[in-house]
Amino acid sequence: MVNHDSYGIRLTDTPEGRNSASMLINKMYAWRGYGSAHQFTDDPNRITLTATDKGEVVGTLSIGIDSPIGLMADQVFKEELDAHRNNGARLCEFTKFAFDPSVRSKVSLANLFHLAVIYARDIHNCTDIIIEVNPRHRRFYERMLGFVQEGELKVNPRVDAPAYLLRVNLAYVTEQIEQYGGTYTENSEVTERSFYPYFFSPREELGIIHRLQRMDEQDVA
Repeated sequence: MVNHDSYGIRLTDTPEGRNSASMLINKMYAWRGYGSAHQFTDDPNRITLTATDKGEVVGTLSIGIDSPIGLMADQVFKEELDAHRNNGARLCEFTKFAFDPSVRSKVSLANLFHLAVIYARDIHNCTDIIIEVNPRHRRFYERMLGFVQEGELKVNPRVDAPAYLLRVNLAYVTEQIEQYGGTYTENSEVTERSFYPYFFSPREELGIIHRLQRMDEQDVA
């Protein structure tokens, strides 16, 4: 879906791709003390994106689309999620987000997150993204991407660690992309301190949306 020289981002829809993503997740999560037995499954309501550099998986992010069976976050935060569902929200959750720290590129990280936004908003018509994060990561998501805290700190049994539920409305994300997307260049001074200047520009975003919509139509056909 995205290719820049040796770097690319693609939809992971094969056992080999899911295994590579699982290896990165287990490596990064074990280092943080979150366990090392995390696996990706072939779930029709879950989409996994992987970022590769010279053929090696360096980043991954999964998108869970709300359905009658719910989201993973319902295990801990069902009351908070149901409140938004009852107000008409179409929720999705971003999970299993990991990026190899040796790849020190804000642009690469932003590209992966932006593609996940496009999948959620433009392919699956979601209105809000929710994430469960460790307290030490909360400030990053709030400051850099505009997430807001929902409810109180709880224990997430899947990783045996405390977690906050954070949410961001996709209308807000869209506004930030329209205003700041693609404004970062190596020779420019970025005054906006969020992550959005490192996202694709609105023009690049539109091209990606059209490409993904064509792929989706071909899959349906």
